[in-house]
Amino acid sequence: MGAAEVTAFLTALAVRDRVAASTQNQALNALLFLYREALEIELPWLDGLVRAKRPEHLPVVLTRDETQALVDALHGIPRLMALLMYGAGLRLLECCRLRVQDIDFGAHQITIRDGKGATDRVTMLPAAVQPDLARHIERVRRQHARDVAHGAGWVELPRALGRKYPNAGREWPWQWILSGDAVLRRSSNGSAAPPPPP
Repeated sequence: MGAAEVTAFLTALAVRDRVAASTQNQALNALLFLYREALEIELPWLDGLVRAKRPEHLPVVLTRDETQALVDALHGIPRLMALLMYGAGLRLLECCRLRVQDIDFGAHQITIRDGKGATDRVTMLPAAVQPDLARHIERVRRQHARDVAHGAGWVELPRALGRKYPNAGREWPWQWILSGDAVLRRSSNGSAAPPPPP
């Protein structure tokens, strides 16, 4: 098969099968690799190739008034999360994983650890969320002190830190920020639940 057959195949993908542009491009690149590297044949330029159309996705973005109305309708931790995600550009999981040590009120910064691409990054701490966040962290701190007094207060540590520092899971800097409304976990006999195994 030569350029005419390759062109016909790729055109059929776009016209008859209506594949996505990325699928057609992958097929084209695979064929070019096959001919050049395996068969050692250079295909001429594929004239007459009908390209799959890329969909024109217009981003759906809330207006400023719509965003304000949405935030105003939220309360408690969901509101705090919305303000952090919108104001600091956090992804949902990044927001859920915030720990006390990741917030720097003095420098107005948030450190995102192990974010997209398994990288750390620093972003701004929006002024609009700081008072509510400070009050929430204080509630979390009081809850943590009560939990520790009852033998609980453990959090999961990243990677092998739990083995390296066995008691760090109870220390204040490692506590999750968005867990302040969690109740003390108890075992079936009413005593405080033991720490998770390392």
